[in-house]
Amino acid sequence: MEYVYAAMLLHTTGQEINEENVKKVLEAAGAEVDEARVKALIAALEDIDIDEAMAKTAVAAAAPAAATATPAAAEEEEEEEEDEEEKEEEAAAGLGALFG
Repeated sequence: MEYVYAAMLLHTTGQEINEENVKKVLEAAGAEVDEARVKALIAALEDIDIDEAMAKTAVAAAAPAAATATPAAAEEEEEEEEDEEEKEEEAAAGLGALFG
């Protein structure tokens, strides 16, 4: 995974993603560099649009977060509806007392 992160970091900073730069990033991070994995990464990224891949990943990562937020929002909305119903009942009871 650190190899992909190195490539993403290089891309984000506008540097060329090549074997030498990936090795430098990994070494700076204190990772052991496997030459074969670096070469495989560079070959795999050759025909990849990194901006598009990162955007798809961000959307995929956001989807579960949105799904977990939805039940909480629904629960909050339900509580608001219950509070509103209670207020209406209290108002109706108050009016009933007036006309007794």
